[in-house]
Amino acid sequence: MGSILLFFSIGGGEILVILLIVLLFFGSNRIPELARGLGKGMKEIRHATDSLKEEIKRSADIDTSALKDIKDQVDQGRKVMDEAEGAIKRGLKQ
Repeated sequence: MGSILLFFSIGGGEILVILLIVLLFFGSNRIPELARGLGKGMKEIRHATDSLKEEIKRSADIDTSALKDIKDQVDQGRKVMDEAEGAIKRGLKQ
């Protein structure tokens, strides 16, 4: 694992060599076009990530509201049972 991290630690000199190779390989006319394409790709990835986060959040909100509805129904059921129990106890006392 450590050797992989060392592989990706590049300095200024290495970056300069990479940029020169890119310049020689693609030419100076295509570099802005490549940069725009890279920027658009990064924007699309960011948009997809944000969309996925929003969908997960929306799903969690739906689950939370469903749980709240169930809790309210359980509380209402307990209230009805308590009232019935009280009525039964009152009936037995008479």
